[in-house]
Amino acid sequence: MNAVNVILKRELASYFATPVAYIFIIIFLMLAGVFTFYLGQFFERGQADLSAFFGFIPWLFIVLVPAVAMRLWSEERRSGTIELLMTLPITTFQVVIGKFLAAWFFVGLALALTFPLWVTVNYLGEPDNGVILAGYLGSWFMSGGFLAIGSCLSATTKNQIVAFILTLVVCFVLVVAGFPIVQDVFSGWAPLWLVDGVSNISFLAHFNAISRGVIDLRDLVYFSVLIAAFLYATALVIDMKKAD
Repeated sequence: MNAVNVILKRELASYFATPVAYIFIIIFLMLAGVFTFYLGQFFERGQADLSAFFGFIPWLFIVLVPAVAMRLWSEERRSGTIELLMTLPITTFQVVIGKFLAAWFFVGLALALTFPLWVTVNYLGEPDNGVILAGYLGSWFMSGGFLAIGSCLSATTKNQIVAFILTLVVCFVLVVAGFPIVQDVFSGWAPLWLVDGVSNISFLAHFNAISRGVIDLRDLVYFSVLIAAFLYATALVIDMKKAD
């Protein structure tokens, strides 16, 4: 764990060593406010809750989280620092975990900084704060899933733009997998178990349940298993690249 902590602190410090982290947080907070109060028609609905915010956040994450994930390994490979990193007396998986946790905490910080939205709805009304807390928990787990996917794809290329596009596409597919239009494509010919399987891999199917205040262990397991699987895949990709 000491090795993981060292990597985590190194990566977190690197985020704030440049203006990029601050720009990301500012853009995220601005878009969160716009989507919640304007596009979400907060005042027109006359209901003090954050359902609009949690309704839009998967789409925010689809664009913004890949922007964080794309540099996890692509920049290390492009600059050649990955060779130095791999010579340290730590395992590949420890490095993967450390870099992922740093990115996850960074996104978590950006998410936590939206607390004025929570304060505002409590000032304007009497929302169900348990549901809001569950929505934040689901959002953080979902961002972890996006980051784990981005980590794996970032490890496959030296080009950050390619890593960004690949992550965006894969995350978009996993979000819309539960949409009726996607289900209709399979329902005409595929067996029911396959249709249900496609629906169950959707991020939204699991996130929406949590954001409604229903914290089902199966939804948390889904995100946990997905994160673990893609981090393991990241370590495999890095080890294969080292062998080349």
